[in-house]
Amino acid sequence: MPEKLRNPYYTGPISDHFDGTHFFNPGGDPPRGLRDLLRWQFSGGRARWPRSAPSPFPAARPEERIGGKDLRVTMVGHATLLVQVAGLNILTDPVWSVRTSPFTFTGPRRVVPPGIGFDDLPPIDVVLVTHNHYDHLDLATLKRLQARHAPHIVTPLGNDTIIRRAIPDAKIYRMDWGDRISRWDDLTIDCEPCHHWSARGTRDRRMALWAAFVLTTPAGKIYHIGDTGFHDGINYRTAADRHGGFRLACLPIGAYEPRWFMKSQHQNPDEAVDGMLACKAAHAVGHHFGTVQLTDEAIDAPVDMLKAALADKGVESERFRALRAGEIFDVPEA
Repeated sequence: MPEKLRNPYYTGPISDHFDGTHFFNPGGDPPRGLRDLLRWQFSGGRARWPRSAPSPFPAARPEERIGGKDLRVTMVGHATLLVQVAGLNILTDPVWSVRTSPFTFTGPRRVVPPGIGFDDLPPIDVVLVTHNHYDHLDLATLKRLQARHAPHIVTPLGNDTIIRRAIPDAKIYRMDWGDRISRWDDLTIDCEPCHHWSARGTRDRRMALWAAFVLTTPAGKIYHIGDTGFHDGINYRTAADRHGGFRLACLPIGAYEPRWFMKSQHQNPDEAVDGMLACKAAHAVGHHFGTVQLTDEAIDAPVDMLKAALADKGVESERFRALRAGEIFDVPEA
Protein backbone atom coordinates (compact mmCIF):
# COMPACT_ATOMS: atom_id res chain seq x y z
CA MET A 1 0.00 0.00 0.00
CA PRO A 2 1.20 3.55 -0.72
CA GLU A 3 2.36 5.49 2.32
CA LYS A 4 -0.36 7.70 3.75
CA LEU A 5 0.27 11.38 3.14
CA ARG A 6 1.11 13.39 6.23
CA ASN A 7 -0.58 16.74 6.73
CA PRO A 8 2.17 19.22 7.68
CA TYR A 9 -0.26 21.84 8.97
CA TYR A 10 -3.03 20.18 10.93
CA THR A 11 -3.77 17.01 12.88
CA GLY A 12 -7.29 16.54 14.19
CA PRO A 13 -10.40 14.42 14.24
CA ILE A 14 -12.22 13.38 11.07
CA SER A 15 -15.28 15.53 10.36
CA ASP A 16 -17.82 16.20 7.62
CA HIS A 17 -15.16 18.31 5.84
CA PHE A 18 -11.87 16.67 6.93
CA ASP A 19 -10.88 13.08 6.11
CA GLY A 20 -7.88 12.90 8.42
CA THR A 21 -5.47 14.36 5.85
CA HIS A 22 -7.39 16.62 3.46
CA PHE A 23 -10.16 19.16 3.87
CA PHE A 24 -13.00 19.10 1.35
CA ASN A 25 -16.27 20.79 0.40
CA PRO A 26 -19.18 18.57 1.52
CA GLY A 27 -21.27 17.74 -1.54
CA GLY A 28 -19.04 20.01 -3.61
CA ASP A 29 -16.29 19.83 -6.19
CA PRO A 30 -12.53 19.43 -5.67
CA PRO A 31 -10.07 21.63 -7.55
CA ARG A 32 -9.17 20.46 -11.05
CA GLY A 33 -5.95 18.57 -11.68
CA LEU A 34 -2.74 19.18 -13.60
CA ARG A 35 -4.10 18.06 -16.98
CA ASP A 36 -6.93 20.60 -16.82
CA LEU A 37 -4.53 23.27 -15.56
CA LEU A 38 -2.28 22.76 -18.56
CA ARG A 39 -5.26 22.71 -20.91
CA TRP A 40 -6.29 26.11 -19.55
CA GLN A 41 -2.81 27.61 -19.52
CA PHE A 42 -2.21 26.71 -23.17
CA SER A 43 -5.69 27.64 -24.42
CA GLY A 44 -4.64 31.16 -25.41
CA GLY A 45 -7.77 32.83 -24.07
CA ARG A 46 -6.20 35.27 -21.63
CA ALA A 47 -7.01 38.97 -22.05
CA ARG A 48 -4.09 41.40 -21.93
CA TRP A 49 -3.98 43.59 -18.84
CA PRO A 50 -2.13 46.93 -18.71
CA ARG A 51 1.19 46.95 -16.88
CA SER A 52 -0.12 49.80 -14.74
CA ALA A 53 -3.70 50.79 -13.96
CA PRO A 54 -3.74 53.51 -11.29
CA SER A 55 -6.94 53.89 -9.31
CA PRO A 56 -9.12 56.96 -9.94
CA PHE A 57 -9.09 57.46 -6.16
CA PRO A 58 -6.10 58.88 -4.27
CA ALA A 59 -4.53 56.78 -1.55
CA ALA A 60 -6.70 57.01 1.55
CA ARG A 61 -5.58 58.25 4.96
CA PRO A 62 -8.01 56.56 7.33
CA GLU A 63 -9.26 58.02 10.56
CA GLU A 64 -7.82 56.35 13.62
CA ARG A 65 -11.13 54.90 14.85
CA ILE A 66 -14.79 54.74 13.77
CA GLY A 67 -17.36 54.21 16.51
CA GLY A 68 -21.05 54.27 17.28
CA LYS A 69 -23.27 52.82 14.55
CA ASP A 70 -20.86 53.82 11.77
CA LEU A 71 -19.34 51.23 9.46
CA ARG A 72 -16.61 52.20 7.00
CA VAL A 73 -14.79 50.07 4.43
CA THR A 74 -11.69 51.24 2.56
CA MET A 75 -10.33 49.27 -0.39
CA VAL A 76 -6.63 48.50 -0.29
CA GLY A 77 -6.63 46.15 -3.28
CA HIS A 78 -7.64 42.64 -4.38
CA ALA A 79 -9.07 40.97 -1.23
CA THR A 80 -7.52 43.43 1.24
CA LEU A 81 -10.09 45.67 2.91
CA LEU A 82 -9.85 47.89 5.96
CA VAL A 83 -13.07 47.49 7.92
CA GLN A 84 -13.60 50.10 10.64
CA VAL A 85 -16.43 49.42 13.04
CA ALA A 86 -17.15 49.55 16.80
CA GLY A 87 -13.85 51.31 17.48
CA LEU A 88 -11.90 48.42 15.92
CA ASN A 89 -9.72 48.30 12.82
CA ILE A 90 -9.89 45.02 10.93
CA LEU A 91 -7.87 43.99 7.87
CA THR A 92 -8.93 41.18 5.57
CA ASP A 93 -6.34 39.02 3.74
CA PRO A 94 -3.69 41.76 3.89
CA VAL A 95 -1.29 41.97 0.93
CA TRP A 96 1.07 44.92 0.45
CA SER A 97 3.62 42.89 -1.53
CA VAL A 98 4.19 43.62 -5.22
CA ARG A 99 3.62 39.98 -6.22
CA THR A 100 1.14 37.36 -5.01
CA SER A 101 3.60 34.53 -5.43
CA PRO A 102 6.06 32.35 -3.48
CA PHE A 103 8.76 34.30 -5.36
CA THR A 104 9.65 37.99 -5.38
CA PHE A 105 10.90 37.92 -8.99
CA THR A 106 8.03 36.17 -10.79
CA GLY A 107 4.33 35.49 -10.46
CA PRO A 108 1.20 37.67 -10.57
CA ARG A 109 2.19 41.31 -10.15
CA ARG A 110 -0.11 44.06 -8.91
CA VAL A 111 -0.95 46.74 -11.45
CA VAL A 112 -2.54 49.08 -8.90
CA PRO A 113 -0.66 50.43 -5.86
CA PRO A 114 -2.27 49.73 -2.45
CA GLY A 115 -5.17 52.06 -1.71
CA ILE A 116 -3.68 52.82 1.73
CA GLY A 117 0.04 53.27 2.21
CA PHE A 118 1.32 50.81 4.79
CA ASP A 119 2.64 53.63 6.97
CA ASP A 120 -0.76 55.35 6.82
CA LEU A 121 -2.65 52.44 8.39
CA PRO A 122 -4.43 53.17 11.66
CA PRO A 123 -3.72 50.83 14.59
CA ILE A 124 -4.73 47.36 13.40
CA ASP A 125 -6.54 45.24 15.97
CA VAL A 126 -7.65 42.17 14.02
CA VAL A 127 -6.48 40.47 10.83
CA LEU A 128 -8.67 37.92 9.06
CA VAL A 129 -6.84 35.41 6.85
CA THR A 130 -9.40 33.33 4.95
CA HIS A 131 -7.06 30.72 3.40
CA ASN A 132 -3.49 30.11 2.35
CA HIS A 133 -3.32 31.02 -1.35
CA TYR A 134 -0.60 33.61 -1.93
CA ASP A 135 -3.04 36.35 -2.91
CA HIS A 136 -4.64 36.01 0.54
CA LEU A 137 -1.93 34.80 2.95
CA ASP A 138 1.12 37.04 2.43
CA LEU A 139 3.73 36.29 5.07
CA ALA A 140 5.82 39.34 4.22
CA THR A 141 2.89 41.63 4.96
CA LEU A 142 1.93 39.74 8.10
CA LYS A 143 5.48 40.14 9.40
CA ARG A 144 5.27 43.90 8.81
CA LEU A 145 1.91 44.07 10.58
CA GLN A 146 3.28 42.09 13.52
CA ALA A 147 6.26 44.42 13.88
CA ARG A 148 4.11 47.58 13.69
CA HIS A 149 0.74 46.58 15.19
CA ALA A 150 0.93 43.08 16.75
CA PRO A 151 -2.70 42.36 15.78
CA HIS A 152 -4.82 39.35 16.62
CA ILE A 153 -4.78 37.05 13.57
CA VAL A 154 -7.88 34.91 12.98
CA THR A 155 -7.61 32.08 10.46
CA PRO A 156 -9.00 28.60 9.69
CA LEU A 157 -7.38 25.33 10.77
CA GLY A 158 -3.86 24.70 9.53
CA ASN A 159 -3.12 28.22 8.38
CA ASP A 160 -2.04 29.03 11.93
CA THR A 161 0.88 26.61 11.50
CA ILE A 162 2.08 28.40 8.36
CA ILE A 163 1.89 31.79 10.07
CA ARG A 164 3.41 30.58 13.36
CA ARG A 165 6.47 29.19 11.58
CA ALA A 166 7.17 32.62 10.10
CA ILE A 167 6.00 34.75 13.06
CA PRO A 168 6.54 32.79 16.30
CA ASP A 169 5.21 35.53 18.57
CA ALA A 170 1.99 36.23 16.63
CA LYS A 171 -1.34 36.15 18.47
CA ILE A 172 -3.24 33.61 16.38
CA TYR A 173 -6.73 32.19 16.83
CA ARG A 174 -7.44 29.18 14.64
CA MET A 175 -11.02 28.29 13.85
CA ASP A 176 -13.00 25.44 12.34
CA TRP A 177 -16.27 25.90 10.50
CA GLY A 178 -18.94 26.53 13.12
CA ASP A 179 -16.55 27.94 15.74
CA ARG A 180 -17.09 31.27 17.46
CA ILE A 181 -14.70 33.55 19.34
CA SER A 182 -15.59 36.53 21.54
CA ARG A 183 -12.37 38.09 22.77
CA TRP A 184 -13.39 41.72 22.28
CA ASP A 185 -16.15 43.70 24.01
CA ASP A 186 -17.90 44.69 20.77
CA LEU A 187 -16.90 41.95 18.32
CA THR A 188 -17.79 38.30 17.90
CA ILE A 189 -16.35 36.28 15.01
CA ASP A 190 -18.00 33.19 13.55
CA CYS A 191 -16.19 30.90 11.12
CA GLU A 192 -18.42 29.81 8.24
CA PRO A 193 -18.01 27.43 5.26
CA CYS A 194 -17.27 28.55 1.74
CA HIS A 195 -16.56 26.48 -1.41
CA HIS A 196 -12.86 26.73 -2.17
CA TRP A 197 -9.53 24.93 -1.60
CA SER A 198 -5.98 25.62 -0.46
CA ALA A 199 -2.32 25.09 -1.35
CA ARG A 200 1.05 26.76 -0.89
CA GLY A 201 2.91 24.27 -3.11
CA THR A 202 2.40 21.12 -5.17
CA ARG A 203 2.17 18.62 -2.30
CA ASP A 204 -0.10 20.33 0.23
CA ARG A 205 -3.41 20.70 -1.64
CA ARG A 206 -6.38 21.00 0.71
CA MET A 207 -4.25 20.44 3.83
CA ALA A 208 -5.30 23.74 5.42
CA LEU A 209 -8.90 24.87 5.74
CA TRP A 210 -10.57 27.77 3.90
CA ALA A 211 -13.42 29.77 5.41
CA ALA A 212 -15.65 32.83 5.46
CA PHE A 213 -16.18 34.95 8.56
CA VAL A 214 -19.17 36.67 10.15
CA LEU A 215 -18.45 39.69 12.35
CA THR A 216 -21.14 40.61 14.85
CA THR A 217 -20.84 44.18 16.14
CA PRO A 218 -23.11 46.81 17.72
CA ALA A 219 -23.28 48.42 14.25
CA GLY A 220 -24.59 45.23 12.62
CA LYS A 221 -23.34 42.01 11.10
CA ILE A 222 -20.69 41.74 8.38
CA TYR A 223 -20.22 38.67 6.19
CA HIS A 224 -16.76 38.41 4.62
CA ILE A 225 -15.77 35.83 2.00
CA GLY A 226 -12.24 35.83 0.61
CA ASP A 227 -12.83 33.32 -2.21
CA THR A 228 -15.67 30.98 -3.08
CA GLY A 229 -17.45 29.11 -5.79
CA PHE A 230 -21.19 29.77 -5.77
CA HIS A 231 -22.04 26.10 -4.99
CA ASP A 232 -25.75 26.57 -5.80
CA GLY A 233 -25.95 29.26 -3.11
CA ILE A 234 -25.94 26.66 -0.33
CA ASN A 235 -23.49 28.45 1.96
CA TYR A 236 -25.17 31.82 1.40
CA ARG A 237 -28.56 30.49 2.45
CA THR A 238 -27.04 28.74 5.44
CA ALA A 239 -25.39 31.97 6.56
CA ALA A 240 -28.71 33.81 6.34
CA ASP A 241 -30.42 31.07 8.34
CA ARG A 242 -27.77 31.21 11.05
CA HIS A 243 -27.34 34.96 11.28
CA GLY A 244 -30.58 36.49 10.02
CA GLY A 245 -29.06 38.68 7.34
CA PHE A 246 -26.30 41.26 7.19
CA ARG A 247 -25.72 44.98 7.05
CA LEU A 248 -22.77 44.29 4.74
CA ALA A 249 -21.41 41.39 2.71
CA CYS A 250 -17.86 41.57 1.30
CA LEU A 251 -17.92 39.29 -1.72
CA PRO A 252 -15.38 38.26 -4.39
CA ILE A 253 -16.35 39.16 -7.97
CA GLY A 254 -13.20 38.43 -10.00
CA ALA A 255 -10.90 35.65 -11.27
CA TYR A 256 -13.72 33.64 -12.82
CA GLU A 257 -12.72 32.86 -16.43
CA PRO A 258 -12.70 30.35 -18.03
CA ARG A 259 -15.86 29.09 -16.34
CA TRP A 260 -15.21 25.41 -17.07
CA PHE A 261 -12.07 25.66 -14.94
CA MET A 262 -12.94 28.33 -12.37
CA LYS A 263 -16.63 27.77 -11.61
CA SER A 264 -16.09 25.58 -8.55
CA GLN A 265 -13.59 27.92 -6.92
CA HIS A 266 -14.44 31.49 -8.03
CA GLN A 267 -17.94 32.87 -8.45
CA ASN A 268 -18.60 35.45 -11.16
CA PRO A 269 -20.35 38.81 -10.54
CA ASP A 270 -23.76 37.46 -11.56
CA GLU A 271 -23.44 34.73 -8.93
CA ALA A 272 -22.16 37.26 -6.41
CA VAL A 273 -25.38 39.26 -6.78
CA ASP A 274 -27.37 36.07 -6.28
CA GLY A 275 -25.27 35.42 -3.19
CA MET A 276 -25.92 38.90 -1.82
CA LEU A 277 -29.66 38.32 -2.16
CA ALA A 278 -29.50 34.78 -0.77
CA CYS A 279 -27.63 35.82 2.37
CA LYS A 280 -30.00 38.78 2.89
CA ALA A 281 -27.34 41.47 2.83
CA ALA A 282 -28.55 45.07 2.76
CA HIS A 283 -25.32 46.17 1.06
CA ALA A 284 -22.28 44.52 -0.51
CA VAL A 285 -18.79 45.45 -1.60
CA GLY A 286 -17.05 43.59 -4.40
CA HIS A 287 -13.38 42.71 -4.14
CA HIS A 288 -10.88 40.24 -5.67
CA PHE A 289 -10.69 42.02 -9.03
CA GLY A 290 -8.64 44.55 -10.97
CA THR A 291 -5.41 44.29 -8.94
CA VAL A 292 -3.44 41.20 -10.03
CA GLN A 293 -4.26 39.10 -13.09
CA LEU A 294 -4.95 35.55 -11.98
CA THR A 295 -7.31 34.39 -14.72
CA ASP A 296 -8.48 35.13 -18.27
CA GLU A 297 -11.01 37.97 -18.01
CA ALA A 298 -10.15 41.56 -18.91
CA ILE A 299 -9.31 43.96 -16.09
CA ASP A 300 -12.66 45.82 -16.29
CA ALA A 301 -14.85 42.79 -17.04
CA PRO A 302 -15.92 42.12 -13.41
CA VAL A 303 -17.20 45.69 -12.95
CA ASP A 304 -19.07 45.61 -16.26
CA MET A 305 -20.65 42.24 -15.48
CA LEU A 306 -21.61 43.39 -11.99
CA LYS A 307 -23.44 46.44 -13.40
CA ALA A 308 -25.30 44.23 -15.88
CA ALA A 309 -26.20 41.66 -13.23
CA LEU A 310 -27.59 44.30 -10.87
CA ALA A 311 -29.71 45.78 -13.65
CA ASP A 312 -30.97 42.36 -14.77
CA LYS A 313 -31.99 41.44 -11.21
CA GLY A 314 -33.53 44.80 -10.36
CA VAL A 315 -31.05 45.56 -7.57
CA GLU A 316 -30.09 49.20 -7.00
CA SER A 317 -26.48 49.78 -8.02
CA GLU A 318 -25.75 51.63 -4.75
CA ARG A 319 -26.37 48.41 -2.84
CA PHE A 320 -23.42 46.53 -4.38
CA ARG A 321 -20.26 48.60 -4.81
CA ALA A 322 -17.17 47.33 -6.65
CA LEU A 323 -14.57 49.30 -4.71
CA ARG A 324 -11.40 50.63 -6.32
CA ALA A 325 -8.10 51.04 -4.47
CA GLY A 326 -8.37 54.00 -2.10
CA GLU A 327 -12.17 54.18 -2.35
CA ILE A 328 -14.06 54.64 0.93
CA PHE A 329 -17.57 53.35 1.52
CA ASP A 330 -19.58 54.52 4.52
CA VAL A 331 -22.14 51.75 4.69
CA PRO A 332 -25.71 52.96 5.32
CA GLU A 333 -27.51 51.54 8.30
CA ALA A 334 -29.63 48.55 7.33
